[in-house]
Amino acid sequence: MEGIFWLGVLILMVVIEAITLGLTTIWFAGGALAAFIAALVGAGLVVQVVLFFVVSFALLLGTRPFAVKYFNHDRARTNLESLIGAQAVVLEEIDNLQATGRVQVNGQEWSARSADGMAISKAETVQIEAIQGVKLMVKRREKMEE
Repeated sequence: MEGIFWLGVLILMVVIEAITLGLTTIWFAGGALAAFIAALVGAGLVVQVVLFFVVSFALLLGTRPFAVKYFNHDRARTNLESLIGAQAVVLEEIDNLQATGRVQVNGQEWSARSADGMAISKAETVQIEAIQGVKLMVKRREKMEE
């Protein structure tokens, strides 16, 4: 009877993975497969459950970084993600203490804050480091050596 349970968990995890393609449940499908095999050879329920968790987390920790690196590398970035690393021009002095600062990037104005907390003067060129809510976190652009 336990074998049927693990087979059901295995099928459910594979179906969820096929629907979402998010590399989230496939690791647990591997754990369910290990527990299913253990049930077939007559291992006890405690052994099956422990095996399920150990194999699932071993697969998750051991293969997820590799899978994310090689399977999501050609994923299209969203509009917001494409701003990270872009350059912007400061329209209004950025001062985190005064909660002021605006930049222009790709023809759009954004509220901005300094990523390192230092004030940044108007008309400076900055690089976008991150996005927090509706604010761009920026830092001064490093001057190129001549």
